[in-house]
Amino acid sequence: MKTAVVILNWNGLALLQEFLATVVRFSAGPGKAVFMVDNGSTDTSAEWVSKNLSDVAIIRLESNHGFAGGYNRALNQIAAEYYVLLNSDAEVTDGWLEPLINYMDENPDVASCQPKIRSFNDRDHFEYAGAAGGYIDKYGYTFCRGRIFDNVEKDRGQYDNITDIFWSSGACMVVRSTAWKHCGGFDDDFFAHMEEVDLCWRFHLAGYRVSCVPGSVIYHTGGGSLPYDTKPKVYLNFRNNLFLLYKNLPDNKLHKILFIRKLLDGAAALVFIFKGRAGNAGAILKAHLDYYKNIKKLKVKREVVKNLTINKTMRNLVNKSIVFRFYIKGEKTFSTINI
Repeated sequence: MKTAVVILNWNGLALLQEFLATVVRFSAGPGKAVFMVDNGSTDTSAEWVSKNLSDVAIIRLESNHGFAGGYNRALNQIAAEYYVLLNSDAEVTDGWLEPLINYMDENPDVASCQPKIRSFNDRDHFEYAGAAGGYIDKYGYTFCRGRIFDNVEKDRGQYDNITDIFWSSGACMVVRSTAWKHCGGFDDDFFAHMEEVDLCWRFHLAGYRVSCVPGSVIYHTGGGSLPYDTKPKVYLNFRNNLFLLYKNLPDNKLHKILFIRKLLDGAAALVFIFKGRAGNAGAILKAHLDYYKNIKKLKVKREVVKNLTINKTMRNLVNKSIVFRFYIKGEKTFSTINI
């Protein structure tokens, strides 16, 4: 099999009923297959798919292993040249796969690519989770072509060029299976959120490229598993950001960058308190405490990453502070940052 479209589901019956048939219709063809991975759901998701969409192969996992662990276990069971990881709350469009797969065929040094991701609910705007390709700044803050923090741009065709990026979005990412296996797949301990950034960082270190191919377009609802800006999501984002910095930063930058990032996280907690959202501030504190609890394990993973590394020059890791650019200099869009 050449291309496996793999959708991870956890108690997402309504989303599958809304979006999965379209995925099947627009992903059909020789050498292609659609898989639904049921991540220990307690609703009737798998039964509904089995009854109503016989063309979809079902992989059942015994419990909820999160986004990272669920995909790791599922992809171990699938033999394909390319994995297409697609969120269950995504609407694909006619012909969406061809530009992505053709690009991967023509660029064997590319480990992963993503389409242009627009908002399902605000269809002429980019979507928060990926937009037209992901980047990361010197302190580990992620942003996109088309989205910086909560400022999401209207899609006017300003990012319609194919370009190399730092990370492809877990909402929809094509991954070369050989690169996935070489770099170890997702880190199970992330559970959910930022695992794709961590993986793409390892792709770069191992000498691969990551790209955005905006000739393919999908629409993403967002927040299908965890709504944006909730305490669980704040916790995972802050904890996992510390995880990925510790694992992947070079020795000469590790301690300085982590020190500054911890100060910035403290400032973010104070802002949450000022806004009357002490629960989110508490989530940041818990994220830091759990980061320290995992230091021994992270040290082992850091050595694994060092052994993987052949390229110490990071493509598209932006040597600027996006916090400073956005909040102090007022640069609210990707095109104004002058990357």
